[in-house]
Amino acid sequence: MNNIKAKGILVVNVAINLGILGFFKYVDFMIGNINVTFGAHIPAMNLPLPIGISFYTFQVMSYVIDLYKGKVKVQKDLIAFGTYVALFPQLIAGPIVRFETIEEQLKKRHVDPEMFASGVRRFTIGMAKKVLLANNIGLLWESVMKMNPGDLPVATAWIGAVAFTLQIYFDFSGYSDMAIGLGKMFGFTFLENFNYPYISKSITEFWRRWHISLSSWFKEYVYIPLGGNRHGIKRQILNIFTVWALTGLWHGASWNFVIWGIYFAILLIIEKLILGRILQKLQKNFGILGNIVSGAYAMVLITISWVIFAIGDLNSVKEYMGSLMNLHNNGFANSNTWYLLSSNLTLLIICIIGSTDIPAKVWEKVYSVRLQNKPLVGSIIEDIGLLILFAISFAYIVASTYNPFLYFRF
Repeated sequence: MNNIKAKGILVVNVAINLGILGFFKYVDFMIGNINVTFGAHIPAMNLPLPIGISFYTFQVMSYVIDLYKGKVKVQKDLIAFGTYVALFPQLIAGPIVRFETIEEQLKKRHVDPEMFASGVRRFTIGMAKKVLLANNIGLLWESVMKMNPGDLPVATAWIGAVAFTLQIYFDFSGYSDMAIGLGKMFGFTFLENFNYPYISKSITEFWRRWHISLSSWFKEYVYIPLGGNRHGIKRQILNIFTVWALTGLWHGASWNFVIWGIYFAILLIIEKLILGRILQKLQKNFGILGNIVSGAYAMVLITISWVIFAIGDLNSVKEYMGSLMNLHNNGFANSNTWYLLSSNLTLLIICIIGSTDIPAKVWEKVYSVRLQNKPLVGSIIEDIGLLILFAISFAYIVASTYNPFLYFRF
């Protein structure tokens, strides 16, 4: 096939995929904006959004683009290709799996008891993250959101924002763990999607650790084709804006997601131009103190970003931001603040520590000091702990009525 014909097929294929995604996901968003801008009265279509459409659309596009670039071979086995597109472990909440990652596994994969057990362990950890931590800390965020965002004292607003920051991490990374675990049970090895993002010391580092499959997708298929950093700083800034506006829009058909994406674009550009070098010098010259200051800087901005992400109504976002910065003069705290803090303090501490690499380092230390020469004992202790975790999670699922699914807009 000549290059012109191949490029034509690529363009048509990408256009069809984006067209389907745009029709189901963004048509009412566009209708709403046309109505507001031009005073029209076009009725919304209220189409049901096919679950996970953003994930499998991107997977199909990555296959077509990689095929054009010669990175993967033509998949002539319809069952194998269908399996790739509709791979249920990661279909509805990611991670985004590129065809080249599992190309060989689609042809031939081997599942042994050790790999299956590894998958069960990873699935159990993910389920516990989602059910025990994300759902419970989500109740705290729900409690704060029941109040008027413009009437919140500073401390209450920050408690709510921190609660959602932790909820979305444990929810999303929990689903990714379950997907990776389920994949292992069926003989697939997916790439990691999270790497302790809340220990980041800059926004740039955060996006190397958060939703890695999406970040790498946009870098590979949008940022680099647009020119990346190869055509001067002005073009690079434009490319970063474009990528992050699209990243925001990918998360949902709403202006708060676009603003959320642009918010990160601005921060990343500032770090690239000047702040990144200052943060590096701070960490190099001041050691632990520099790391703490850098980490605090990143976490404050990340926490603020999740408020923009979580609240769909822009007026409510504005009111909530005012409460975070005490612009409404609601005071630092009230009796409800102390009630929310005292009744959720233990959960907050567990979630904050659990979102870092501290538990993993502690287990590695215990294992290396006490159990290195007793691998069977270590394995039994680990499995008993996970079995208890599974039983508690399962009991919680049966007893609880609160189990939000944050990705219905994806």
